[in-house]
Amino acid sequence: MTLRPRIGLLALTLELYETLAPGLRSSREAWVRRALVPPLAADADVVFERAVFRRDDVECMLRQFEASGIDLVAVVFLTYAPSQIALPALVRTPLPILIWNTQELLGVDHTFTTEAMIDNHGVHGTQDLANVLVRAGVPFHVVTSHTSEPDCLAELRDFSLAAAAVNSLHSARIGRLGHPFPGMGDLGVDTTHLAATLGCAWVNLPVDEYHQRAATASESDVRALVAGYREAYAVAPDVTSIELEAAARAELALRGFVAEHRLSALTYQFLAFGDDERTETLPFVAASRLMADGIGFGGEGDLIGAVGTLLLHRLNPPATFSEVFTIDFAGNALFMSHMGEANAAMARRDRPVPLVARTTPITRTRTRQLALVTSLEAGPATLAALALGPAQRWRLLAAPVAIEDYGPLPGFCVPHFKVRPQSDVRRFLTDYARAGGPHHNAVCFGDARRRLRFAARILGGEYHEIGGRGARLEGDRPTDDTE
Repeated sequence: MTLRPRIGLLALTLELYETLAPGLRSSREAWVRRALVPPLAADADVVFERAVFRRDDVECMLRQFEASGIDLVAVVFLTYAPSQIALPALVRTPLPILIWNTQELLGVDHTFTTEAMIDNHGVHGTQDLANVLVRAGVPFHVVTSHTSEPDCLAELRDFSLAAAAVNSLHSARIGRLGHPFPGMGDLGVDTTHLAATLGCAWVNLPVDEYHQRAATASESDVRALVAGYREAYAVAPDVTSIELEAAARAELALRGFVAEHRLSALTYQFLAFGDDERTETLPFVAASRLMADGIGFGGEGDLIGAVGTLLLHRLNPPATFSEVFTIDFAGNALFMSHMGEANAAMARRDRPVPLVARTTPITRTRTRQLALVTSLEAGPATLAALALGPAQRWRLLAAPVAIEDYGPLPGFCVPHFKVRPQSDVRRFLTDYARAGGPHHNAVCFGDARRRLRFAARILGGEYHEIGGRGARLEGDRPTDDTE
C-alpha cells in the first residue's frame, strides 16, 4: 500500500489589502495554483479553495478539512497576516500543522521593486504565527525554502507521508490468532491504550475458525496457489504436493480473515496452533506473502510489533518484520531471522526464493512446516521498532544500517539476512537496549529516519535514533528542527 497524503492548504492574507490592493489576493491565489499546488500534487491530493483573511473563514476552512479526512494542514502566508486570525482554529484542530515558509521571489537584487516586495512578504506572518503557537504549546513543523529547491519538496513529502501514515492507524485493524507468547514482556500492551493513542482496533481470530477456513478452502483455489508457489519459488525436491497444499490452505485461511475483517496487520502465536491436533502446518509462507501485499505482521501474538511493521511499511514501503538473532562481533553485523516470516517482496532479485520444509518442527503439526528462505536484497536500509516507554508513552527507534550481500545459506530453513550498523555493533546494541528497544523490529530499504522522526512527533511520542549521528532522544519539544 503506497499512501497518498491528503493536504489541506490554508493560505492566509491580510484583510486590509482587500481595500488597499484589491487585486493582490487573486494574484497570489493564482501563484498558489500555478507554483505551489502542482509540485505537492505529484505525491499528494491537495485541497485548495481560496485564500482567507478573517478568523471565521479560517475556522470554517479547518472544519471542512477535518470533515473531509485531510491528513494535515499546510499553512502558507501569501502576504503578512496577523496570527490571531488563525491561532484559535489551529489550537483546536487535531490535524498536524505544517508551516511552509516560502514565496514566489528567489532573489533580491538591485532590480527589486515595491511591487515585488508586496508580492513577497509573508515571512513575518510566519514568524508571528510560529511565536504564538510556541506560546500556546501547539506542535508544528516548519519548512523554509523556495519552491524551486528539491530538498524542500522532499521534506514536505516526508512530513506529509508521516502524517498520512499516522492518520491511517486510526482505522487500522489488527488481527490476533491465539494468545501472546507466555512471559514475553516487551510485547505486553493495554489494548485500550492502543486504541486511545494510536486508534488501532484489534480483532480476536479464533483458531477453531482458522481450521474451518483451511479445511473448507476451494480445491481450485488450493491448486492455483500451489501452482503459483511452484512458479515463483525454488521448491525443494523433498517438499511434497500434500505439504504444499497444506501451506496453500493455511494461506487461504489467513487471507479470508484479512478480507472479512478488513485487517491491516495480523499476528499469531505458533503455540496456539500446536495445541490443536487438527493443525496441518504453520502459516509461515502465508505471513511472508501477506507482508509482500502490504499487511503488517508481528510474531508471537505481538500486537505492537504488527503495528510497528505496518507503520514502517506505510512510511517507506516495503517493510518486513524481523528479529536480531545472533551478533556477528567479528563482522560488526547482526544476523536477522525469525521462525519463518519475512517479506517475500524484499528478497534478493538474483535468484528465486527457496521454499523448504523446516527440519525440526517448532510445535506439533500433521505435516512438515514450510517456509520461504528469504534473504534481503543488499543495500542501505533502516531498522526500526515501535515500543512503549516510561508512562506508556510511545517511542519510535530508528537506525541506519546496510543489508549485506548474504544468504540464503545452504541448509537453512528460515528467513535470514545480515545488517551492518554504522556504529560499532557493541555500542549499537547497548544503545538499543538502553532505549528500551524490543526484540521484535522491522526493516525497510532506504533511509526512513526523517519520516520516522516526523511520525513520532505527530504521535506525541519520542524518537530515539541509534547509530548514524549517534544515539539521541527527542520528544519533548513542541517545535521542530529540520536537520
